[in-house]
Amino acid sequence: MPQTPDPDEDDLATITPWPPVYYAEQALLGALLSDPRRIADATRIGPDAFSTAAHAAVFTAIRALPAPAMGEVADYAAVFAARRGQSTPGLAEPTEHITWLSKVLTAARQQARGLTAAHLHWLISACPDPGHTSAYVQIIESEHARRRLRTAAAHLIHTARDASLPHRVSTTLAEADALASVADDIAAAFPPHSGSLPRTPEPPPAFLHDSDEAAQEERLLLATGTVRPAEVEQMRWLAAEDFTQPLHAGLWQCLTALVRRHAPVDPVTVVWEAQQRGVLSAADDLRDLLAFLAEPDVSAPYLGERILHRSVLTTAHHVGRRIVAFTDDPVNTPYQLVVGSRRALAELTAIRTRWHHATMPTATTWSPRRTTRTAPRAGPPPTTAPPTSRIAR
Repeated sequence: MPQTPDPDEDDLATITPWPPVYYAEQALLGALLSDPRRIADATRIGPDAFSTAAHAAVFTAIRALPAPAMGEVADYAAVFAARRGQSTPGLAEPTEHITWLSKVLTAARQQARGLTAAHLHWLISACPDPGHTSAYVQIIESEHARRRLRTAAAHLIHTARDASLPHRVSTTLAEADALASVADDIAAAFPPHSGSLPRTPEPPPAFLHDSDEAAQEERLLLATGTVRPAEVEQMRWLAAEDFTQPLHAGLWQCLTALVRRHAPVDPVTVVWEAQQRGVLSAADDLRDLLAFLAEPDVSAPYLGERILHRSVLTTAHHVGRRIVAFTDDPVNTPYQLVVGSRRALAELTAIRTRWHHATMPTATTWSPRRTTRTAPRAGPPPTTAPPTSRIAR
């Protein structure tokens, strides 16, 4: 094989800037190329853990090919140590190891055609110490976990925004489950530690829907609830945070408070309750409020589901963006990413529960079974033996 080229002449070495994990990948591959027996220290990762196709191809080839004899490996490692000025020259390159490297290059080129023998030499020379293989593996594993979590969060964001999906909420919640599964996998691989909450600032809110349409539906719901307050009592699954307008959220709280106190409900009492709760501001037109609260009513549960539908998607979108922000902050450790992701997903779990309450059919209420302490009613003695229970058999 030719001598190691100058780094300035190697196209893989001159691409900048690379993140720290790139150099950890170089060091790991260099350690494995100089001493293939160290592949036993890299069993926790696979080719998908590498950040570039070239690195993944080299790792795949190293893992697939049987290592040369132990004596050949030791001599070959000494040769490259001598080339870095760490030993005396005069060592001959072992033929068996050279043949193995040629096979690695041939196999790796099937996935990354641009690889050359010079690249393998550069990887070997880029390894500070082959004895630190386990540390390089841990770095690569950590960054792979970060990328996996970010990819799953990006899928959640994309799904929540995709208006073409026929079952948008259920598909979004399925992506949230997949994201939670990735977080569980990472939690199993990395031990917990103190100071686990990430301090990454949350991204600003993003609006997914037509604000005018959302506001109109919220006004119609408030008007309907004011005309038919009995329907409001059945909509405990709708919360103030589901509304897009702060005024509408406050009015919904006023309306539900009046209904649960069994107080009179009409536009005047709702506005008065809003004043008592500090919902109104000097900019609010009371005549406009009274007018839209008296608008013709439609189906309150239908409008409530529309508002909650929008709120579920908005929450899922924001949760995904929060987790992406966590993964983009290099300060966060894998376990901090897990804790932050689980806390963000908990918000989605809460609104998911309310969505199920709103959309699932009402379960049939069955009378409780008679317990052994309940005395049976008097009756004639049985004339035949009771049938044998299928469960008992």
